[in-house]
Amino acid sequence: MIVTSNTTCVGGWGLARSSNLTSMADQTSSRITIDATPEQVMAAIADFATYPDWIRGLRSAEVVEEVDGVATQVHFELDATPIRDSYTLGYDWSVPGQVSWHLVQGKMLTEMDGTYSLTSVGAGTEVTYHLAVDVAIPLIGMLKRKAEKVIIDTALKGLKKHVEGS
Repeated sequence: MIVTSNTTCVGGWGLARSSNLTSMADQTSSRITIDATPEQVMAAIADFATYPDWIRGLRSAEVVEEVDGVATQVHFELDATPIRDSYTLGYDWSVPGQVSWHLVQGKMLTEMDGTYSLTSVGAGTEVTYHLAVDVAIPLIGMLKRKAEKVIIDTALKGLKKHVEGS
């Protein structure tokens, strides 16, 4: 089940830059519960090589910079109608139980700030996903939020299926 949420949760991981999400006025959030530990979920999130397997429209994900074996910049090739782009995200692993990212470089994308926050719940993990996206072509806010919602729901369902192996 995916539900809308404005809650930011924390749990246990760490490395690099502070999140831009606190300054973002317009963002979309959803959450899902995954039948796995926070460590298992975070390991799947950190495994960028598998992203094209579980994120629809993502053609490739390549780590281009890392610190102590942890990805700090990743280049993506996306072909998800109507957005087709080649972009690089910078990752921040410094908040325990959370990973956030910001757009370093994109062609069509002019902003992509997001966060996965993980919290233990019973025998599983609640994953909250916050996202704000902007593109070079003019779009009204309602359409941007709808696009963010589709991106988030697709990613959360894909992550759940990937981690649970179902």
